[in-house]
Order: sequence, then structure tokens, then C-alpha cells
Amino acid sequence: MKLSYYKLPNGERNFGDNLNPWIWDQLIPDVLDNDESVAFVGIGSLINDGLPYRTRHASKRVIFGTGVGYGKTTEVKLDESYKIYCLRGSLSAKALGVEEHLGVTDGAVLIRRVYKNNAKKTYRFSYMPHYELAGKGWEIVCKELGFGYIDPRWTVEEVLSAISQTEVLLCEAMHGAIVADALRVPWIPVVTNSTILSFKWQDWCSSIGIEYKPNYIERLQNPREKQDLLTPLRLVRNKIRQRKASQALKQIAMNQPSYLSEDSRIETLTQQLEEKLHLFQQDVEKGLFV
Repeated sequence: MKLSYYKLPNGERNFGDNLNPWIWDQLIPDVLDNDESVAFVGIGSLINDGLPYRTRHASKRVIFGTGVGYGKTTEVKLDESYKIYCLRGSLSAKALGVEEHLGVTDGAVLIRRVYKNNAKKTYRFSYMPHYELAGKGWEIVCKELGFGYIDPRWTVEEVLSAISQTEVLLCEAMHGAIVADALRVPWIPVVTNSTILSFKWQDWCSSIGIEYKPNYIERLQNPREKQDLLTPLRLVRNKIRQRKASQALKQIAMNQPSYLSEDSRIETLTQQLEEKLHLFQQDVEKGLFV
């Protein structure tokens, strides 16, 4: 059974995607291998019209804590090859036309069982951008504000450590918020990128009983590294953009409410995921996927 998840080109990292091998290798170490005849589809917005092609060598597809999103979701045709144990939320269940109780929560919530947040708090606020906009621009802004900067392209361990050292996480990267909530770190949603899919946020937020209310900031481009005749003008422009981003981020941090699911709810959801995982492991032992 082969783990199926989204991989960026050129070996680049993205925290939400890279959680997959990190977490599943710990939770089900004796199940996953390189046998493509069965696909284990885990964390991410992976259920769309591209899934059948990405798992084209699989005769059976296990869906666990996965979300509907991107691509043409209306063209997803569930057949006997799909075994759904749980989905990211009720919106995914509704989109697929399956029973609502399958919309438990995002599989990344199981981080609670393999990682303990015992770190000393270093930053009152930290910011984690979407991976497409991560880089020097936001790093400079965070440094000037005295905020922590968390790059979703760091290793999983580095991101987990940084989130744990934060009192309140401002984030555009959704799995930053999911993991923060799971580890009991309050979070504030931010949007700077028009490609951010609100459906996936709403889907997950519905599972934890929180309404998705993002805070909008103008998109911040990273400084151009190549030097040319226009470099002095770009430096001035970058300073202006960074100053605006800094003011906006600070205003959100100081004036907007942070969110955190109830302790009892996140623990119940974690236990439900564990029950689903146990059921999956029982099915493996019964030879259901042979």
C-alpha cells in the first residue's frame, strides 16, 4: 500500500503535504510500502478529478482524513475502488454525497498523538504564510515587528517546534492552523493570496465548531534577488510594501480575535480518528486490501 500525497516539483517542501510521510510512518509503520496497487490517500485537498490519474495504478483507494478541493470536484466518481474511513469535514462529505458522519476532521489532528507541545513560548505572535508567498519579504516584516516567522518550506520538525514556541499563530497556511489548534495554540486566519481556497478552510472549521472569518492583507511579493539598473527603485518599492504589510499584520494581531476549538471537542475528534485508524488496521489484517 503506497502513500499518496501532493509533492511539489523540484523537491520543494510544503508543511501540510510533508506531514504525510512524517505522521503516517509513525502511526501505521508496518502498513505502507511501495505497492501501487493500493493507494493510501491522506492529508491534503486531494479529492478531485485528478485523484484517479494520480492513483491510476491502484485498484483500491483508502481515504483517510482527506479533503475535497481544487480541480473539478464535481467529476469525482466514487466506485467500489474507494474505501472512505473519514474526511476533513462535513462539506467534503456533502460534496461527495456520502454520509455526513464520515466528515470527522483533518487527519493532521492526529499530530496530538505523536508530538507533544512542551516548548517554552518565545514569541507572542508568529506568522506562517502560504508556501507560494513564503520568503524574504515576510521574514523581514516579522523581524521588524518582533514576530516569529514560520516558513512552511522548513522541515516538519522545524515547523512543529516553531508553532509550539508561539502564543498566537497568524497563518495563511491552513495546516499551520490545523496543527496549532491540535497542539492548543490559538490561531488567526489571514489571506493575502487570491488562490487560497476558502472551501477547505470552511470544511475543516466546520469540524471543530468554528466559523471561518479570515483577515485580508494585500499580497506581499518577495524582493527580487537579481541586481540591475532598477534595483534602487525596487528597494524603495519593497520598503513601502513591507511597511504596509507590517502595519496590517500588527493591526490584525492586536485587534482581531484568535480562535481555538474547545479542549473536549478536539480530544473527541482525535479519539474518533483513532477509532477510524484502528478500523482501517483491522481491515488490513483481514486482508481487505490484498
